[in-house]
Amino acid sequence: LPEFYQNHLKSQLTLAEYIFLKILLHLLQSIKKVSLEKLASALPLPIKFESRRKRIQRFLSLPNLTIEKVWFPIIEEILKRYFAPEKIIYVAIDRTNWCRINLFMVSIIWDKRAFPVYFKLLPKLGSSNINEQKEIIDKIIPLFINYKICVLGDREFCSVKLAKYLQELGLYF
Repeated sequence: LPEFYQNHLKSQLTLAEYIFLKILLHLLQSIKKVSLEKLASALPLPIKFESRRKRIQRFLSLPNLTIEKVWFPIIEEILKRYFAPEKIIYVAIDRTNWCRINLFMVSIIWDKRAFPVYFKLLPKLGSSNINEQKEIIDKIIPLFINYKICVLGDREFCSVKLAKYLQELGLYF
C-alpha cells in the first residue's frame, strides 16, 4: 500500500486491526477470491474455521471501517497529489444490476480508467430515481469542493431534474 494509505489506516485502526487488515489484503491478492469462506480457509490463524470466519466478520463490521472514515480521506489525498484545482475532473455515475444486487457507483475517470470513489447498494431492483441520485451526489460533492467537476452518466441519468440539480451545484454534465 502507498505510504499515505498506510498512515491513514494506522490512524483509524488499532495496531492489531491494522495488522489483520494487512493479512486480509495479502490473502485477497494471493487467492484472488472475495469470499468470506475462502478468506477464512486461507487465514493463517490456529483456530477453527468457524472462528476465523467470525473473526473476519467482526473485523469487517468495525465502526471505523466505513467509506466516509477510511476511503474519503484517501480520495482527498489522491486528489491533492494528482489533480490540479484548475483542471476538470470527470466523475462517472452508473447503476448496474448483478443478479439481485442493485449497485450505484461513482468513479473518477483517471488515466483511461474508472477509479472508485463511492458506491451504494440500492434496496430495490431497477433504475435509480432523482432522490437517490441527489443523495449520492451530495455525499461525494464535499470531496471535490476545490475542483471543477464534469459528471458523466448513461441514459439512466438524462432527466431534466438531475440536470437542473447539477447546474445548481455548479457542476458540468
